[in-house]
Amino acid sequence: MDRMALGMVRGRRGRGWTIAIAGLLSCSAMTGAAQAQAQAPEKTSEEPAGEDIVVNGSLNALPVDGVGSIFGFDKTLVETPRSASTISKEQIERFGITDIYDLVAQAPGTFTNSFFGVGGALDIRGTPGEVYFRGVRRLDNPGNYPTPIGASDRIDIVRGPASPIYGPSKTGGYMNFVPKSARVKGGALMDRPAGEITYTGGSWDRNVLSANLRGPAKIGKAEFGYSLYAEIEDSGSYYRNMSTKQTILQAAFDNDVTDTVRIEFGGMYHNFKGQQNGGWNRLTQDLVDNGTYITGSAQPLDTNGDGQISPAEFDARGTFSPFGTFGCAAGTVTAPSPFAASFTDACFQQSYPQLALTNVGTAKLSRRDVLTGRNDRLDNKAKTGYFDIIFNPGNDLEVKNQLFYDGYYNINENTYGFAQFHDSWVIEDKIVVSKAFTTSAGKFSFQLSPSIRYTSFKHGEDFTYEYFHRVDLTQGYNALSDRLLATESGRDYTDYVLGHYTNYAIAALADLDFNFGLDLTLGGRYDSVTAVSRNDPTKIKGGTAASARGTKGGWSWTASASYKLPFGLIPYATAAQQTTLIAGQGAEIAPGGVASGNWFSASRLYEGGVKASLLDDKLYAAVSVYKQKRTDFNAQAIVTNQAVETRGVEAEARWAVDRHLLLSAGYTHVNVYNLTGLETGSLFSFFGIEDLVNVRNPALYLGGQPIGLVPIPDREASRRQGIPKNLYSLTGSYSFDNGIALTGSLVSVDSVFSGQSQKVRLPAYALVDLGASYTVNNWLFRVVVKNVTNKQYFRANFTELFGGTIVLPERPRSVQGSLVYKF
Repeated sequence: MDRMALGMVRGRRGRGWTIAIAGLLSCSAMTGAAQAQAQAPEKTSEEPAGEDIVVNGSLNALPVDGVGSIFGFDKTLVETPRSASTISKEQIERFGITDIYDLVAQAPGTFTNSFFGVGGALDIRGTPGEVYFRGVRRLDNPGNYPTPIGASDRIDIVRGPASPIYGPSKTGGYMNFVPKSARVKGGALMDRPAGEITYTGGSWDRNVLSANLRGPAKIGKAEFGYSLYAEIEDSGSYYRNMSTKQTILQAAFDNDVTDTVRIEFGGMYHNFKGQQNGGWNRLTQDLVDNGTYITGSAQPLDTNGDGQISPAEFDARGTFSPFGTFGCAAGTVTAPSPFAASFTDACFQQSYPQLALTNVGTAKLSRRDVLTGRNDRLDNKAKTGYFDIIFNPGNDLEVKNQLFYDGYYNINENTYGFAQFHDSWVIEDKIVVSKAFTTSAGKFSFQLSPSIRYTSFKHGEDFTYEYFHRVDLTQGYNALSDRLLATESGRDYTDYVLGHYTNYAIAALADLDFNFGLDLTLGGRYDSVTAVSRNDPTKIKGGTAASARGTKGGWSWTASASYKLPFGLIPYATAAQQTTLIAGQGAEIAPGGVASGNWFSASRLYEGGVKASLLDDKLYAAVSVYKQKRTDFNAQAIVTNQAVETRGVEAEARWAVDRHLLLSAGYTHVNVYNLTGLETGSLFSFFGIEDLVNVRNPALYLGGQPIGLVPIPDREASRRQGIPKNLYSLTGSYSFDNGIALTGSLVSVDSVFSGQSQKVRLPAYALVDLGASYTVNNWLFRVVVKNVTNKQYFRANFTELFGGTIVLPERPRSVQGSLVYKF
């Protein structure tokens, strides 16, 4: 039962503030001459100038620049035969985008279920996506920490598997973060410093301070560009027992060593301290519709009086997780009903009296009262670094060596009974040789890329005694519901694995762009991965030693064709197969997975569509139809890489009507099917109150957790829940000549079921955000109101395992305001 976690190592809060304040002071120490230059009214090619945002209504949202993060060639989105979107830093600023959930209004196909309230990675096309940094894949982050947005110059969202040049990836898609740099459009270094200082405050004690400084510098005769970014946050939360404290430091440097050799290097440090949010427990339709909550206390189990319940204290009272058809059938299966018809009031009264609640009643539950406890923590310390050497001797030849490192230490503790840690890192070195030939027939570009990627992992998790319902959310945690976790005791883990794997790969890609309008993109890749994994039985409850070593290999390929028609229309078609590495949420591969070979699989994509750039490149539109399918449905990690088939339609339009007005619209229609459940006829799940239809009094078992198999009799039942079939979005931005700008966004979401059993329905909703900003001289004032209509809505949480038992009530109306000084 693989599960995601968040985590960060606890650090000294004072140090983070000191670093950020020092960064701000250094930003403020610019010379008067430099400030005067930064305030000069004349136009330059440098985008830091705040005036560009006001005068140019497009906010750099139109796909007129090359995006190399999709195929590896510097082609625009219009020319690229894949469904993708970009979100510029101007869009991020203007619309007040603060986390990945805000991106759904800007890009189709990106609706994301809750993973215990943490915005780690998007669900793209209904499946967990990945995160890339400058075109290189980071460690998995389904919910280990919130992916930072503010340090980005641009966010690319690619729907579907990655190009062969970018390595084995998940089938759904990925986000690629492009950090701020010291280069202007066209690649030249900035000719003067520029920067900004931002303070953002808002509802529920939101406090974020950030600073960015970019520009040229010289050491001796060596010229280089630099970009420095710092962000510190100390914020409260709408939800009780939750807060966010984080420090983000990012640096990027560019140096033209010679006329033909350039180096780019930098990194990011992210120290996050927060909590996961499991939302509401004791889920019923009445709770969703009317807020009516079942109250009551679990029976005492803490026999040694330490205020926590240990695994031994649970075991002393018998089982707290009765399983399906075994529940009250004297240990034998009497019927094939996965919903355990034998679970009745009499069953629990006679066989599991230890599960019953006492002092049972009902109450109206506040959306602020969630499963997070006062001592819960999700601490994550992530470090990312890169060093690129680019050799460009001319004649359309380039040789690039990319060295990349990403690592995190994560610890996640939840009082209801789940704990986890990761101590993992990856280092990758990739060479990309690019050569282009221009002839009378067209331009033909080629890439060859060998690479090696080494991942080391250490991962432990504790979920055997995970009981959401023992805590009464109207009362909070106490000795009746507080679990002694493995990360606290140092023992009784469910899993504790260590190991590493090495990926050797060779990839090639060709883009054949003919002058008569046809463009073909062809590529292939072979990956060979050797994995070594072992457990530590001394840390596992009842564990025995296990170890395994194995090598797997597989091919990936892509083939695309597009044709430039008159009036700016480009139809395209793509077919691709993508090798997929099946690892857990801490990048781990368990010994059993290595031994069975079920840690390597592939998915296939078929996609077709039409793109258009019209009205002198002021209007961009795209529509795509696709089918993606895992070719091996048995190989999956239910948290990070499910075996699914997805079919859908995506449409997007962006229109810079004039220099004042930008409009965008998106539409997503998606159907996601769990292939494993469809093939086996069932999926393992926690049973919710609405699942046990033969039990009239749910208080008889809410001190524990009935589990079993949800039946999947047909294709409709295999549909992944929580993901709306239809989603519509509309955004607009209007900037006046006097410095005032207005924004608005609307996202309309279909009703969904909370879990795979399709028992609790979450209502449809329309979410409206509005914003206004005023720019004067070097100052920007911005206010954004989110959920303007104060809509009450919910987000499903890990639908396959826990969807019938918990749900996340989303936040009401909130306000955030920013004060920005640009120089």
